[in-house]
Amino acid sequence: MSAYLKEYLWAKEQPESFWHAQAQKIDWFEFPQTILKKDENGIERWYPDGLLNTSWLALDYHCEQGRGDQTALIYDSPVTGKKQRYSYFALRDTVARIAGMLADQGVTKGDRVIIYMPMIPEAAMAMLACARLGAIHSVVFGGFAPNELAVRIEDAEPKVIMTASCGIEINKVIPYKPMVDKAIMDSRWKPEKVVVFQRPECLADLDNERDLDWSAQYEKALPHACVPVLATDPLYILYTSGTTGKPKGVVRDNGGHAVAMKYSMSCIYDMPQDGVFWAASDVGWVVGHSYIVYAPLIHGCTTILYEGKPVRTPDPGAFWRVCQEYKVTALFSAPTAFRAIKKEDPNGELLEKYNLNHLKTIFMAGERLDPPTLEWVQEKTNKPVIDHWWQTETGWAIAGNPTGIELMPVKAGSATKPIPGYQVEILNEVGEVLPPNQQGFVALKRPLPPSCLTTVWRNHDRFETGYLAQFPDYYVSGDGGYLDEDGYLFIMGRIDDVINVAGHRLSTGEMEEIVGAHPAVAECAVVGVHDELKGQLPLGLVVLKDGVKVDLESLESELVNSVRSHIGAVACFKHALVVERLPKTRSGKILRRIIRQIADGESYTVPSTIDDPSSLNELEKILHV
Repeated sequence: MSAYLKEYLWAKEQPESFWHAQAQKIDWFEFPQTILKKDENGIERWYPDGLLNTSWLALDYHCEQGRGDQTALIYDSPVTGKKQRYSYFALRDTVARIAGMLADQGVTKGDRVIIYMPMIPEAAMAMLACARLGAIHSVVFGGFAPNELAVRIEDAEPKVIMTASCGIEINKVIPYKPMVDKAIMDSRWKPEKVVVFQRPECLADLDNERDLDWSAQYEKALPHACVPVLATDPLYILYTSGTTGKPKGVVRDNGGHAVAMKYSMSCIYDMPQDGVFWAASDVGWVVGHSYIVYAPLIHGCTTILYEGKPVRTPDPGAFWRVCQEYKVTALFSAPTAFRAIKKEDPNGELLEKYNLNHLKTIFMAGERLDPPTLEWVQEKTNKPVIDHWWQTETGWAIAGNPTGIELMPVKAGSATKPIPGYQVEILNEVGEVLPPNQQGFVALKRPLPPSCLTTVWRNHDRFETGYLAQFPDYYVSGDGGYLDEDGYLFIMGRIDDVINVAGHRLSTGEMEEIVGAHPAVAECAVVGVHDELKGQLPLGLVVLKDGVKVDLESLESELVNSVRSHIGAVACFKHALVVERLPKTRSGKILRRIIRQIADGESYTVPSTIDDPSSLNELEKILHV
């Protein structure tokens, strides 16, 4: 029996024994006597009577073990030219004072704190400081439009917002404070305090009693000890796009999360404690939570926080420069980053300037790894390239190539096999398990392993209906795909209307709401179409109200600006085409999948339920001009 199969079967057939063994690898205040138990909602909860603190595991534990002088965090910012290193001692002491700073504002266990910050060390420190107090953080991607931030403020009801005066992009500075002010003004919930970290590139006005200067508060603060929390207490809320346009607050617990993070660093990434792990992502996304902040620090290795881009900061050799300079062991980013590098340096000439001897493996996730990108990175770097598939909801990989157990042959287009702890099955519409090579709903058999969401913040019904109700005893991933005859998993795309733009999951339903609100628009559809660089881009199709006369270029510009102002530039919404009618079923359902297939030039089958087949002919003419 292979090493992978042995571990996979242990986790499948004896989950409590397996996860008891993994729990022994972290430092509990009180080790759990109960490994798995259902809560009052019938949801499986891991380690319900265990006591711990995530900030202790990530910082204090390593200091206690005599490893405090090791580098914990490296900050590299090509957009500002700054570089800093923090030892475990230094990071622990700074985080403890920030926790004290929050405690001075009345933040205690269970309170929420929204963190709206750029990629600076203080963002990670703020997360760890909340964890230290047992407070629940909710990181919102820095630069998200005020409307998006306001929705999250209303839902999370934070006592405090932690922000910075600005974010810095290529050749531009984005003031954050005006966006925070507008979000608070637009929200029914008002936080008590806004703590602002002033960056010299753009100082913020602190013009009312609510606003506090980060540095001044930090200077007054005393270090705060780690507050013991139950394993089932929430660590954070992270919002993911919902098909209704209202984001879902995924709730991550402390105990299961810590155990899964520690396990994944060995099982999936094969990381030594003296290694350097670089997740080239943002702390606003789940990858940043799991693999910039928590997993590498819980494991005890060095993590990199990078404030820059794969290209133009300053060039497509940026990733390779960081890998050489810090002797990176494992690099993890989204395929879109490597597509951007490939676009600007197709022959890999800049890559040849750098020594990548320390780099063992390149990992990709966040969207489907297309075979051309896989092959280009393999060829140019001569390193193993590992695709793995996971979701905000799980917090770590569902399927991948478990390099720490057994490196399996790579199949282009596949995320390899389910990670031990997950049972992936492909179901048809009535919940029957499909045989190999048949596409269906990708579902996970319960109990889900530790770290997976156990509810949606303040909306458990939405959790049940969105993930559990369709098939009893299964979690529905929302993705479609198949398992081949060797048990390799192939993810083919979203079943719902959430699209993946450069690794960011965005709701087309929310975009349709914004486009449809224009006074000239009668109805619309937004679909994700294939893009070589970003994976998918939103395309809007608009039907005008009868008798409306508009300049089409002006209309497109207005719709693009409207989406940008409501959601942000991250939506990459750039095209809205006017059509006579949208293809629909007789019951009025817009045939979005067929629209997408036409736009991507794929073959499609005209459904028997279509209302007007000629609508497809019009679409083909418009989309393939």
